[in-house]
Amino acid sequence: MKETTKPPYGIIAILFTGAFVAIFNQTLLNIALPEIMVDLSVDAATAQWLVTGYMLVNGILIPASAYLIQRYSNRVIFIVAMSLFSLGTLLAALSPTFAILLIGRMVQASGAALMMPLLMNVMLAAFPVEKRGQAMGVFGMVMVVAPAIGPTLSGFIVQTYSWRILFFIVLPVALIPLLLGIFKLKNLTFQNRELSLDPLSLVLSSLGFGGLLYGFSSAGSLGWENPAVYLTVAIGLLSLTVFVFRQMKLKEPLLELRVYKYPMFALSSVISVTLSMAMFSAMILMPIYIQTIKGISPIQSGLMMLPGALVMGVMSPITGRIFDRYGAKVLALPGLALVVITTYLFSNLTLDTGYYEIMAIYTLRMFGISMVMMPVMTNGLNQLPMKSYPHGTAINNTLQQVSGAIGSAFLVTLMNTRTESAAQDLVASGTSAQAATIPAMLEGINFSFTVSTYIALAAFLLALFIKKPDQKATERQKERVYKQRYAD
Repeated sequence: MKETTKPPYGIIAILFTGAFVAIFNQTLLNIALPEIMVDLSVDAATAQWLVTGYMLVNGILIPASAYLIQRYSNRVIFIVAMSLFSLGTLLAALSPTFAILLIGRMVQASGAALMMPLLMNVMLAAFPVEKRGQAMGVFGMVMVVAPAIGPTLSGFIVQTYSWRILFFIVLPVALIPLLLGIFKLKNLTFQNRELSLDPLSLVLSSLGFGGLLYGFSSAGSLGWENPAVYLTVAIGLLSLTVFVFRQMKLKEPLLELRVYKYPMFALSSVISVTLSMAMFSAMILMPIYIQTIKGISPIQSGLMMLPGALVMGVMSPITGRIFDRYGAKVLALPGLALVVITTYLFSNLTLDTGYYEIMAIYTLRMFGISMVMMPVMTNGLNQLPMKSYPHGTAINNTLQQVSGAIGSAFLVTLMNTRTESAAQDLVASGTSAQAATIPAMLEGINFSFTVSTYIALAAFLLALFIKKPDQKATERQKERVYKQRYAD
């Protein structure tokens, strides 16, 4: 064993590669679903389980990541996670039936779910507080660029080749970090201690987060009156209520919810949840507007969103440097102001709004989000003691999953309700039902963006209360970080 003050860049590079592949894989199948439906003879509702199932596994395993990261070394977790991911990828590539493909996809998810929390914990522990913003900015770049590339690459490939090629491309890219992990990855010894797992907490967490994710993600297609929606949401809420009370009583909880006693972490969580809900409005509503109303192809739709993701990726390390020097507030306020303005512009779409005008507004919106998401999250995590990092990252990642599902369901429901109301008004005024469809849908989309504008405005008002964490506590954390040990 030897002490070092230099961050373990080799370890971080290996983890980054694995995380990039895992995040890239999340959006890879979105455009390929129609091809899979034809090839494996399944309907749209069945094919959608390739996306829903992946999300559910993430929602169930991410809350448990705090326990796993404390209980096992980063090397063991990484090798197991990438092995599962690679196995699932191979299974999906060779799948003769939809059932095998779905199993492969969920095995993939079981490995991918652990990569984000693992990487975030290593970053927090490896870098001193005054350099953490830049490091987390690079992490943010991976978060946004990887899922943006997925649909674009998928669209080009499925036009020419079989959808199975997507998995055969991912497989060797996943095997490289796995092999590097086996032969090169060293253990970080922090937080590597014996813990007892409370099985009931794991069950309650799975039912709670799984129920909410499934219920809200299904609401847009099934409708709120469907028992599969409202019953799973009710079960999820009840399970989470019991889960919260149980965590507060346990000596070693699955998720340490007492981290919310730290005001900046609590504030960052609320802002991140609010921003995620607003952010998903464009991710869900814009493809509907572009493809259904404007008649633009899915590939062009993906290309329209690509510049915004690339700008966000380029800006993430830059905003990280600014955060290290000036703090989160100086970034969050102008960033959220941009989000509010651009979301408002999206609430005034017309049938004649140009393709490049939409691209410009969307890119500017993503520029604003790049100034907020990682700086605010890092500012909150910086206030936590090191022992709470696994819980803080697990909570943040879980809330992003849940808030994304809730935000999407909420905004799609608003869009559908307003569309139906507008269509009825148009028909009553003498417009034919067929002619009323597009204008009514446009009004529904604009109304959802209007509500999203107010959500973004709420995040802006919350950002007024952002402060830097206590400096003395920061210095104590810094000293402990510099004393990390690495196995030879």
